[in-house]
Amino acid sequence: MEHVLGQAPALERCLFEPPGSEPHAAEQLLLYRDSTVLCLLNRYPYANGHLLVAPIRHVDCITELESGEMQELMALVQQATAIIKRLLKPDGCNIGLNIGSVAGAGIDDHLHVHIVPRWQDDHNFIAVLAEIKAIPQHITTTFELLLPEFKALYRSRQATFKTSP
Repeated sequence: MEHVLGQAPALERCLFEPPGSEPHAAEQLLLYRDSTVLCLLNRYPYANGHLLVAPIRHVDCITELESGEMQELMALVQQATAIIKRLLKPDGCNIGLNIGSVAGAGIDDHLHVHIVPRWQDDHNFIAVLAEIKAIPQHITTTFELLLPEFKALYRSRQATFKTSP
């Protein structure tokens, strides 16, 4: 409600640069972090399970990503989408980037990809007419549901990095 009412405290640092170096952190809703990319559960979601995937490097446009960063970003988007589909069983997903504030970016100085699970009739007319968001599961419950899969993903990706030439 703080966010909806405009009373949420301002962030002291970039949302996509959470403190520490741990690969997972409940306080920041950090599901995954390695040296190149990270995935957060959106604290102010459009739908249950709304994820944000971003490069670690602070860039504001997709055109600024190096080839390896782009590959890692898209690989994590793909893997995170698979986890969402497996655990939350949405009927579909919206996946996208908003480049610049005029394009809808709420945080326009650090590139990030939205993965928004969608269910048939999940937001029908009420969200459009009344600006209401229906979130059926508490965010900490969603985080706890997703975290084991992202921990397994982290272990798998780290093992791949160690065996790659």
